[in-house]
Amino acid sequence: MDKVRVRFAPSPTGVLHIGGIRTALYDYLVAKQLGGTFVLRLEDTDRSRFVEGAEEYIKEALEWVGLVPDEGPGYGGEYGPYRQSDRKDIYEVYANQLLESENAYFAFDTPEELTAARDAAKAAGNHSFKYDANTRMQMRNSLSMSEAEVEELLETNVPYTVRLKVPQNEVISFDDKIKGTVSFSTNELDDKVMLKADGMPTYHLANVVDDRLMKINLVIRGDEWLSSTAHHILLYKAFGWDHERPTFAHLPLILKPTGKGKLSKRDGAKFGMPVFPLGWKGKTAEDTFLGFKEYGFDPKAVVNFLAFLGWNPGTEQELFSMEELIKEFSLEKVVKAGARFDYDKARWFNQQYLMAADEAELLTKVRPLAKEKGYEVEDAFLAQFIGLMKERVVVLNDFMDKGYYFFEPVKTYEEKPIRKKWKPERLAQFEDLRQRIQQCDPFDAATLHAAIKNFVEESELGFGNVLPILRIAICGVMKGPDIFEILALLGKEEVDTRLSKGYEAFNQLANNK
Repeated sequence: MDKVRVRFAPSPTGVLHIGGIRTALYDYLVAKQLGGTFVLRLEDTDRSRFVEGAEEYIKEALEWVGLVPDEGPGYGGEYGPYRQSDRKDIYEVYANQLLESENAYFAFDTPEELTAARDAAKAAGNHSFKYDANTRMQMRNSLSMSEAEVEELLETNVPYTVRLKVPQNEVISFDDKIKGTVSFSTNELDDKVMLKADGMPTYHLANVVDDRLMKINLVIRGDEWLSSTAHHILLYKAFGWDHERPTFAHLPLILKPTGKGKLSKRDGAKFGMPVFPLGWKGKTAEDTFLGFKEYGFDPKAVVNFLAFLGWNPGTEQELFSMEELIKEFSLEKVVKAGARFDYDKARWFNQQYLMAADEAELLTKVRPLAKEKGYEVEDAFLAQFIGLMKERVVVLNDFMDKGYYFFEPVKTYEEKPIRKKWKPERLAQFEDLRQRIQQCDPFDAATLHAAIKNFVEESELGFGNVLPILRIAICGVMKGPDIFEILALLGKEEVDTRLSKGYEAFNQLANNK
């Protein structure tokens, strides 16, 4: 058997849905596991939907999650060009082959005539008009017209499409790697357009021709294309390629978090979560989206999460490196039913990856976030900060959002514990604590812990009355890393300033009861 060749074939029409990345991931895993080739092909034949910058976005998204194509536009390969818009002449040749073998025909129906046919069918009670064996002879095409009429229309450059002539009373069956045996009656199929009036192919002709010429032998794609596969098999038969057609694997739908309905691009805004790998800045706010990257996800965690959107390893293991996924993945373990998009689970995966990462790795990811906030600190400081925070964050953005007080003065103080714990009459005692902290040398966590412990014992206030006040004065909130480590990292001068300002704020709050 030839080495496996798979392709990811998105349309450059804007932001890339996470379902597309899942398809690319499964393509990549199969190719790498079997020593095959992962091809990127851009299906851009619908020029009306083409969006400037989308090709670069697709490649950047793939590279961000670590799915670098072996072949494709910008990656090289001997089966190019890899943009369908650059292959127009190729499709024309194969459309002519279909016409010559009488597996296709010219259709001269105008958009207005097609609309009238649909309306007439609807008026007669048929709400699902199809251009097929039952209707084609009532339409304007080379089957219903004389040769002379057809020749005249072609010679005068009257616009036409080329339609596939679907046979009647046949059953198309194929074995899908995920769905099992799938069958369609040709009586249920319409005569799909193969070549549009502008000379560009439809998806159906282009993908079959390209898969053949690029030697693609395994087609992994979304469940929404399952119903089109019968047409594609008819094309393989028409070209005489049926015995060499690729194996198909149709992936389950990715469902909304509710489990009902397909996850759409708009669901991200609706549910407050990313459904794209990278953000996309559109011309309007409505067309601008944030992706997993902007939400602060580690790409390795995204890959792990996506792998489980339809695949079950059959074990209790949930955390997989890319190398482990390549080794363990199989299409046979992909489920048939839809996979619910569980954003909380995605966050859990990310949290596990952040907790397991070392400070050096995280430093390269947190440094840009700090710089974006205007925080200029030494690497040593940032590394210690990361070490204190990494088990308390879920996404990368949490480092700055939850730990801002490491870099700037406290913005607000959590009032409830202050009202409960702060007594203005204890100010003198807390000023004593402040002085003891200033006298710590060296100013490290162990020395600070010992000094504060001594103060607690001598003052008889108890840790429950001292540590909350200390933490809120320094951090503004009750939750956070070890307070002694925080004090040591902030340094003597900054700690003294915050305690002074904190005591003053606490007194004002107490007096305003």
